[in-house]
Amino acid sequence: MSKTALIVDDSTSIRQMVSFTLKEAGFDVIEGTNGQEALSKAQGRPVNLVITDLNMPVMDGMTLIRQLRAKPEFKFTPILMLTTESQEAKKQEGRAAGATGWIVKPFNPEQLLQVVGKVVR
Repeated sequence: MSKTALIVDDSTSIRQMVSFTLKEAGFDVIEGTNGQEALSKAQGRPVNLVITDLNMPVMDGMTLIRQLRAKPEFKFTPILMLTTESQEAKKQEGRAAGATGWIVKPFNPEQLLQVVGKVVR
């Protein structure tokens, strides 16, 4: 059975790159352009991995992570933050919200798959 990843980013090119990389690795992919859209698309579906941007319109990545973590079905789901933000304070805020890991853009596909391989069983 394949695993499902939820990719959330307001940048179409980033979503396409992450989506392509994960599909090549055997994932089914659900895409969202902001946190609000991602929440509704994830409703009632088994999701094995969430990769979200931090800065997005409507609902940002931190709010999305907090809302996902409040749902029992996302309590243990790996959530990776993929963002241009690299300040330690932001990373700590992300961990406090429930982020499993942090990847700084720009990224390369091998790096992404390496991190995904560590958090998804």
